[in-house]
Amino acid sequence: MNSKKLFDLTGQVAIVTGGSRGIGKAIALGLADAGADVVVSSRKLTDLEEVAREITNLRRKSLALAAHVGKVEDIKNLVTRTLEEFGNIDILVNNAATNPVFCPILDIEERAWDKIFEVNLKGAFFLSQEVCTKSMKQHGGKIINIASTAGMSPDIGLG
Repeated sequence: MNSKKLFDLTGQVAIVTGGSRGIGKAIALGLADAGADVVVSSRKLTDLEEVAREITNLRRKSLALAAHVGKVEDIKNLVTRTLEEFGNIDILVNNAATNPVFCPILDIEERAWDKIFEVNLKGAFFLSQEVCTKSMKQHGGKIINIASTAGMSPDIGLG
């Protein structure tokens, strides 16, 4: 990564959901490059382990944890394991998301909406709640929510 740091996160602990690839992986590596220890999470452990190795190569501690953020029991386990391993959570990046359909919003069926809601909204809300309750409530911290620009200008299918 970049040897010239824009900011210093030494001594801080971050959780990045959707951290196995793409934007989540880049965020996790950027946080580690800035000095943070990073927990990477997504539904599949295999890809996460590679990201965790890359973070370790940056001389930061890392932990790869499989968790489905649409399931409250997985959220609780993610936060508990992070606190057991690192003792604190300073940064939460809610990056995990899903979109099982690519169509105008007027054509989305209930089953697809339920899946989108479960991960994109419910997951981010309850993970933020769990992190705040268990860690940030005592000492503060930062929560970063990643969202699609489609939230600002969706294809509603009128044209």
